[in-house]
Amino acid sequence: MSTDTTPTAKLDRILAEAQRSREEGYRAKALKMYPHVCGRCAREFSGKRLSELTVHHRDHNHDNNPQDGSNWELLCLYCHDNEHSRYTDQQYFSEGSLSTPKTTQATHNPFAALAGLMKKGDDA
Repeated sequence: MSTDTTPTAKLDRILAEAQRSREEGYRAKALKMYPHVCGRCAREFSGKRLSELTVHHRDHNHDNNPQDGSNWELLCLYCHDNEHSRYTDQQYFSEGSLSTPKTTQATHNPFAALAGLMKKGDDA
């Protein structure tokens, strides 16, 4: 039996299709609402290159799609990838992150006795 006919594979296909149709819906709205210009680098897109222009969710919540488009901005593929990389880095290194390296304040002072040692050298 092929893995494509398993219930899990069918569900995955249905969910992927629903996601694709939802994205196409808000993408089409965003392309009608906004000029075909990247919101970061200001490059203009038209014709075949229009596919390089993506819809970015400002709050990074892909389920937040208000009809007025207030959570969207058009970004080229490169600026969109950069924005998500910056967001991922911010999440990774944020204050409450479990993956943030924990640092402790040093209590050892290697130069604590240096003044005494220098005095001892002057006396000799």
